[in-house]
Amino acid sequence: MHYLVLFILLFQWSLPALIHSQDSHTAKLLDGAKKEGTLVWYTSTSVEDITRIFAAFSKRYPFIKTEYFNAGSARLYNRILNESRVGKIFFDLVAVRGVETQQLINGGFLQPYLSPESAAYPAGFKDTKGYWVDFFDAYNILAYNTKLVSREQAPKSWEVLLDPRWKGKISMDEEMYSWYAAMAVAWGRERAQRYMKALAKQDIQLRSGQSLIAQLLAAGEFPMGVALAHRIEKMKEQGAPVEWVTTFDPITASLHPIAVAAKAQHPHAAKLFIDFLLSKEGQQLVLAIGRTPSRPGIDTKMQAKNLKLFPIPPELGEQYNKYQKEFREIFRP
Repeated sequence: MHYLVLFILLFQWSLPALIHSQDSHTAKLLDGAKKEGTLVWYTSTSVEDITRIFAAFSKRYPFIKTEYFNAGSARLYNRILNESRVGKIFFDLVAVRGVETQQLINGGFLQPYLSPESAAYPAGFKDTKGYWVDFFDAYNILAYNTKLVSREQAPKSWEVLLDPRWKGKISMDEEMYSWYAAMAVAWGRERAQRYMKALAKQDIQLRSGQSLIAQLLAAGEFPMGVALAHRIEKMKEQGAPVEWVTTFDPITASLHPIAVAAKAQHPHAAKLFIDFLLSKEGQQLVLAIGRTPSRPGIDTKMQAKNLKLFPIPPELGEQYNKYQKEFREIFRP
């Protein structure tokens, strides 16, 4: 009891200082952002999602004009490289895949920023040096058509996919390079390679893109496929005959980091936006637009599934070509 009282007193004493620290941090950013008046975001996020996120941000900070350039992660990376070659840096913020994020760090295009909100995020979902924080995830899961596979029949682990009964009945994106790399790290190279070679003998139906796989799965073109959890959840809500397995170990999580440009023209506005997006309010918005927020305690429905998540380390991007080559040799000989 005595320690409990002491803890409460210490907490009460430290709370005002913590609040003051956060308030002074935000006040400084606000002052700078008002002078800058603009924010430019390069992102692979969809236009629809960008519009909704910016609308909420602008409602809170109407004095900041928001602009964006939307494209695939690889294209955005190349755009930044090309702009730098002519001595121009136009973006303040960037949100691309982890692989490209790591390449941007290596190229000196990003600066560390330790948002007060980042403390709420677990290890693996933020950079140890403060260069990025993951603002939403995409879980690579096994989905199945409920008209073709019952809940009881559905495989409960990656290993069960090797059962002869599933030969020719599994679909996968033809460019699952990051998933392959993450499994090699999670399981160890020897075990992962042995598994992948056995899986390839199951006559995997390769398709271009996990969105297409989800659509074809719902249409009954094949019984099972590696898809994205949030997409399958949305399709379920719309009445599609699809479900997914929650017991696989691991379930790799594709990260979507957000970071500040090293030479941002509007750094205060950029940091203010990151604080907003990583906050509870911002993450609830991410959930509302149908994504999987990475901040714990927001998507309680997903967290209640107790998934064995393995965040795909952006550092794997440094060996991306090697993993890409191995995947193609195994699945597309």
